[in-house]
Amino acid sequence: MIPQILEYTLCGHTLFSLVMPMLGLGCNSKPVTVDSPTLSGLTMQQTWAQYSPYYPAAEYQAPPPGCDVVQVNLLQRHGARYPKKSDGKAMKKSVKRLKGAKSFRDASLDFVANYTYALGTDDLVPFGAAQSFEAGQLHYGRYASLVNEDMLPFVRASGSDRVINSALNWTAGFANASNQQYTPILSVVFDQSSNDTLDDNMCPNVGTSDDQTKTWLDVFAPEIRDRLNHYAPGADLKKKDVENLMSLCPFETVAYEQISPWCALFTEEEWASYEYHGDLYDYYGNGYGQQLGPVQGVGYVNELLARLTGRPVQDNTQTNHTLDSSPVTFPLDRTFYADFSHDNEMISIYSALGLFVQPHHLDPTHPNPMRTWVESKLVPFSGRMTTEKLECTINGERGEYVRILVNDALQPLPFCAGTGDGLCTLDNFVESQQYARSNGAGDWELCSD
Repeated sequence: MIPQILEYTLCGHTLFSLVMPMLGLGCNSKPVTVDSPTLSGLTMQQTWAQYSPYYPAAEYQAPPPGCDVVQVNLLQRHGARYPKKSDGKAMKKSVKRLKGAKSFRDASLDFVANYTYALGTDDLVPFGAAQSFEAGQLHYGRYASLVNEDMLPFVRASGSDRVINSALNWTAGFANASNQQYTPILSVVFDQSSNDTLDDNMCPNVGTSDDQTKTWLDVFAPEIRDRLNHYAPGADLKKKDVENLMSLCPFETVAYEQISPWCALFTEEEWASYEYHGDLYDYYGNGYGQQLGPVQGVGYVNELLARLTGRPVQDNTQTNHTLDSSPVTFPLDRTFYADFSHDNEMISIYSALGLFVQPHHLDPTHPNPMRTWVESKLVPFSGRMTTEKLECTINGERGEYVRILVNDALQPLPFCAGTGDGLCTLDNFVESQQYARSNGAGDWELCSD
């Protein structure tokens, strides 16, 4: 059931959110940058890990000559949101501790004395609504040839408010870009208390990344803690307070659409450390560093294979068999599918597919600067994975191919004998997904006692 939604107008467009629009919201959700002596002009949004607003990780590459996209499968994260309740409570506690200082010895902390925490909880912020809207516009512009009155995108969403509202804003943007000629409908909203391939809630025995993130916090946070305690005598900040105060920067920035004063308290190197904290969180929580992380993505991968091949879903993990067996709730004849999800589930799906494999597990004590596992490039707010099915004429023969882009960065797909331009034959791609096709190779049985 779709929840009650507040509707408002931004620059002539209707957007949907569960929060009232903030004053000063701009017409375009552009990256927020800052130029200060401490940050050296760094575009900070790209170091906020899973709290980074969407930005393309690369420029979109059109299909090679002789190739035509015949089907698109979009998987997109919800837009920027307010903090979760537990995170907001922790940030407020850290702010209170800092405000308890006897004095502030550095001008960068002057704002703290009169600071009041005023963020909402959990819901999509207007900035996130706008980015979802713009994503719909972009995807219509890129794939308009696949759409007509009888062939609209089939849209699903995991059943949390911020995901549903992101899907609604995407459909509104898609319709707007087509001059209201083509208006997709949100057809399926999953109940997150039951089988849901767009949420990571069905593997009770999955572990956490607490050990790894704590280890890294112990490495990078003490120096920051000591500096802030020096400038705020009597505050007695802890290492966990450092993480909480740093998180205020991205959350306030996307909520108010202006750089939060918390951002300038930390250096470029410290923001890189914050990014790595996020990398570890998902790598060991939902990715390759967690035994039962990838299996949570198997259901979606098997649905993807069904769409690509036009064959019924074969899966015994977290698919909803009632929905997936119906041509109404799981059609196999569409040219455009759009699914809306969460970052944790998208990480599991990447891992189930075999994307972003690292030569070694991420080291919780020392980042590898050459790693490809970078949260802001994998699952920023409104982040997306696009799987294109193509028909190509190569060496005089017509065939079916697949390629995958993550935030517009073309993936090499070495696991299915990629051609070097991101293309795999459809048959090779299907064959490469043995982990999903075997229902997680025994991992799913470990999810519950």
